[in-house]
Amino acid sequence: MSGAQPLRRPARLAPGARVAVVAPSGPVPEERLQAGLDVLRGWDLDPVVAPHVLDRHGEFGYLAGTDADRAADLQSAWCDPDVDAVICARGGYGVQRMVDLLDWAAMRAAGPKVFVGFSDITALHEAFAVRLGLVTLHGPMAAGVDFVKSARAQSHLKATLFAPETVRTLRSDGTALVPGRARGVTLGGCLSLLAADLGTPRARSSARGGLLCLEDVGEETYRLDRYLTQLLRARWLEGVAGLLLGSWARCEPYDGVRALVADRLGALGVPVAEQFGFGHCDDALTVPFGVAAELDADAGTLTLDEPALS
Repeated sequence: MSGAQPLRRPARLAPGARVAVVAPSGPVPEERLQAGLDVLRGWDLDPVVAPHVLDRHGEFGYLAGTDADRAADLQSAWCDPDVDAVICARGGYGVQRMVDLLDWAAMRAAGPKVFVGFSDITALHEAFAVRLGLVTLHGPMAAGVDFVKSARAQSHLKATLFAPETVRTLRSDGTALVPGRARGVTLGGCLSLLAADLGTPRARSSARGGLLCLEDVGEETYRLDRYLTQLLRARWLEGVAGLLLGSWARCEPYDGVRALVADRLGALGVPVAEQFGFGHCDDALTVPFGVAAELDADAGTLTLDEPALS
């Protein structure tokens, strides 16, 4: 895929929809998983847990089971005709180890459905866009502490899943880092994962025409500098239409992150809006990727041309 373009929208969910919970990345705390499942059941959804969600890799404890098992869970869930949506349990690390084990032809043949996750799941957002041409949801995950303890995160994800026309405008809590308006197609996710994806098979060649959403967690400023500089040196940001900044939890003080973004990205000459409330933060909003939208950095709004789900 060369640049950002509008993608096919999966169908919204209805009461009784079956939702598969998978763990493509790190190990999942059972108590938080059960709490998240209770939330989904409270929405009148039918959550089913993939067989290996609670596994832990025998040698590398930062992985939720083996690469093959994590890939098999995701593929089986996606290809199950009775499953309407796939929600990741948590992020961490591991997607890049299993993403090329998936049978993308079989997943494409299974047709569109809703996919939700963020953080390490950024690599899957990119893969679903490039290989399946589908809109995905950058949003809270079933066993995420930010989900089970946040009424706003739950409410916004629920609205996106069931009544997406009610959340077509997302509002920032900050100001314009670079003022202006821009139109484009949403994409992005965790900055470090976007940088790591460069040069991999079927990776997106650039963010041209995109409204690029960026966030990260637990990174020192010099590392964020490295990731942004890598995207610039690879010319991946050439032609980007605008930028939206989410959370930078457990990074160095935000003033330093803000100065870095202005230094590295200000010369792109496109609007940059900050503190948009998505990512590794309390009360995180759900942002659809692959939808045409307008960014008004001065007003702090992102307005989707159409609902995230059909």
